[in-house]
Amino acid sequence: MISSVITIARPKSDSATVAAVDLARAALVEEVGAADVGDHLGHVVEGERVVTHLFACLRPGYVGWQWSVTVARASRSKDVTVDEIVLVPGDAAIVAPPWVPYRERIKPGDLSPGDLLPVDDDDPRLVPTYLFGDDPLDADDKAQIRAVAQDLGLGRVRTLGPEGRDLAAQRWYDGDGGPEAPIARSAPDHCSTCGFLVRIAGPLSELFGVCANGDANDDGRIVSFDHGCGAHSEVRLAKKHEPPPPPVPVFDTLTVDEVEILS
Repeated sequence: MISSVITIARPKSDSATVAAVDLARAALVEEVGAADVGDHLGHVVEGERVVTHLFACLRPGYVGWQWSVTVARASRSKDVTVDEIVLVPGDAAIVAPPWVPYRERIKPGDLSPGDLLPVDDDDPRLVPTYLFGDDPLDADDKAQIRAVAQDLGLGRVRTLGPEGRDLAAQRWYDGDGGPEAPIARSAPDHCSTCGFLVRIAGPLSELFGVCANGDANDDGRIVSFDHGCGAHSEVRLAKKHEPPPPPVPVFDTLTVDEVEILS
């Protein structure tokens, strides 16, 4: 087997375009004004007889940015011309963070009444109900067929697929209703043994339930079985934490006359 190594030739430096610093500066000053142009920072060979000269930018608010002036020389010509002038960020420049689409920036709790958040037609979390049904783990084939038929006639067009369920489970498990929440770490026991845990149906029921304790922070929310809080149904106070018993009642036999005598 014969292997070959491909080498890419770098463009040669052209002395005329490299030396055209004054030409590049003059064109830059004419374009943006002398007050915004700083020292010459060097040059970059872009191609054959094409060089970009870099100048410091002194414009307020653009610390670390550079003026880029590209010059070129035609073949067999002695004249160097200016191709373009642009402002580019340097290594120490302050630049805006990468743009994130609005749909990806929305977090739980951002929606207000009346806001609409459409779901993409090809959302990987959802699949057609007639292909997947509501509970792929249901061992009763007839029950599965009935659920699919109901959705086809009256119910939903799409339902959660495996990817959507996995994403939801991971999000819930890593969130405030999971085992790593601060309140769960100090809990006396897990939700799996709490009488206020309401079971749910489907594959997610193997790991999650709903809290029904009106005194708990997670009331009405999804919690993992290994989550927990201080409002567990079986929690009991230790004797040292119980309130002290009231004092023994004393029957007061003093009369008004006796009180006057004592005073």
